Amino acid sequence: MASRTEGVTRILGIDPALRVTGYGVVERRGGHVALVEAGVVAPRVDRPLEERLAELHAGLSAILSETRPDVVVIEELYTSYKNPSTAILMGHARGVLCLASAQAKVPVETLGHAHVKRALVGSGSASKEQVNAMVVRLLKLRSAPKPNDVSDALAIALAYVNLTSRVLAY
Repeated sequence: MASRTEGVTRILGIDPALRVTGYGVVERRGGHVALVEAGVVAPRVDRPLEERLAELHAGLSAILSETRPDVVVIEELYTSYKNPSTAILMGHARGVLCLASAQAKVPVETLGHAHVKRALVGSGSASKEQVNAMVVRLLKLRSAPKPNDVSDALAIALAYVNLTSRVLAY
C-alpha cells in the first residue's frame, strides 16, 4: 500500500490476545513520529472460541480500513509459555490478525518483546514501566495509555520505527 505522501509511513502496532488486543497507529513523517489512533479490540469472553476469533478479525479489519497503515507489526509469541494451551490460543489470535492484514494487502512484520524493549530503552530486560515511560516521551503524551495492551501496542509500533529508520530521539 502506498504512503499518503512522500516520506510518510503509517505503522499499526498490535499486542495480540484473545481477551484484549491492543493496537496503536503511529505516523512517521521524516524525523518525527506522531500518534494517530490507539485502542483495543475486546471480543466477548462469554462466546465460543470461533466467535471470539471472528470478532477479533472484524475488529482489526475495521481498524485497517479506517487507518490504512503501510505496515502491521505484531508481537511474536513468547517461546517459553508455562501453559502450552495459552501459546496455542495466542497462535489462533495472531493467525486471525495476520489473515485480516493479508486480506487488506498490508504487509506484516513481527518483533519479539525483548527486541521492542531494546529498541526503545536500550535493554532487552527493561521493565514495563521503562517502556511505558518511553512511549509517553516519544509520543509527547501526558501519561501512559491505558490499558497496558494499548501502551504495549504503541511500543511495538515505535520500536519498528526505530529499528527501520533510527529517527526517534531519546
